[in-house]
Amino acid sequence: MQVAKLVEELPPSGIRAFFDLVLGMKDVISLGVGEPDFVTPWNVREHAIYSLEQGYTSYTSNKGLPELRKDIAKFLKWRRGLEYDWDNEMLITVGVSEAMDLVFRAILNPGEKVLVHEPCFVAYAPLVKLAGGEPVAVITTAEEHFKVTPRKLEQAYTKGVKAMILNYPCNPTGTSYTRQELLGIARFAKKHDLLVISDEVYDELSYDFEHTPLASLPGMKERVIYLNGFSKAYAMTGFRLGWAAGPAKILAAMTKIHQYTIMCAPITSQMAAREAMRNGAKDVQAMVREYNRRRNFIVASLNELGLTCHMPQGAFYAFPSIKGLGISSLDFAKELLEREKVALVPGNAFGSQCSDHIRISYASSYDNLREAVARIKKYMEWRRGKK
Repeated sequence: MQVAKLVEELPPSGIRAFFDLVLGMKDVISLGVGEPDFVTPWNVREHAIYSLEQGYTSYTSNKGLPELRKDIAKFLKWRRGLEYDWDNEMLITVGVSEAMDLVFRAILNPGEKVLVHEPCFVAYAPLVKLAGGEPVAVITTAEEHFKVTPRKLEQAYTKGVKAMILNYPCNPTGTSYTRQELLGIARFAKKHDLLVISDEVYDELSYDFEHTPLASLPGMKERVIYLNGFSKAYAMTGFRLGWAAGPAKILAAMTKIHQYTIMCAPITSQMAAREAMRNGAKDVQAMVREYNRRRNFIVASLNELGLTCHMPQGAFYAFPSIKGLGISSLDFAKELLEREKVALVPGNAFGSQCSDHIRISYASSYDNLREAVARIKKYMEWRRGKK
């Protein structure tokens, strides 16, 4: 049996491939997987259970529960100053990952190009390829705190580019953007008449300034496909629930594909999400305060160890440099796992130019982070002694 050449040539996820090594190991402190260490708040879990007891076990509308879409639309108007037609400009998806896949399949013709900033989430470039498109890398650097700028976008822009991706706060760097910085990116998108797929799933996990949705900027709502979900802010990763909002024509195309592939997101997850939207603010705020405490600790500790690390402005990742150690990020991660049983993700999983960085998730308890730092220090002393 033959596998499609395109699929056969795709590399496996750099995150999952590495964490196959962790399976079966004891006493490992994992700072790798991008998942909140908090359990989904009880009231949200209880609402999911109660919905089952009430008999909510059927399909929903392909687009998702009307009540949930209305809740999201109300939230966006109140929280972000954005108005979307809940029926024609919104779709509930199985996580933001499905929404991203649907966008590319809905908008790309064979060979059309998408600007993809690096470092970036591991799925972006493969999803572009699977939809028949061509990813074009926009390389960002630690010296500029991994910021996408109009200058870098212009340098990468080429004939045939139809869209660009922007993820902020960013996985893996934690980089985010002020309104003023986003205005420059918006001018670039308008100049070249580009669609922007804006993945803002970490928006509520912002520490230094208020998050500004790209779609809220003048002239951008009609060219932004706004992606978000419940996994990160509400600690609902296992519920697998995301949403997309954007121009009605594109959302209709996404919904058409969704009808044939998924049909609808699980009703239990959608019922739970309604409770999160209505009564989850205090839990989110409490988690953000704790993430911020961990962020300050881990970044200060990494810099003290000589692993230069910029201050992430959101999400729950640090992206320190291992440059100067004379070792690749993959070898660093393997050695650290084998010698000190600390698991993190090699930087090359997030882009071809990232082999001198590692990603550390601080979505782990404060005590775990303290112990992990002590183990990393021990490993660093051993490695430096080898030279």
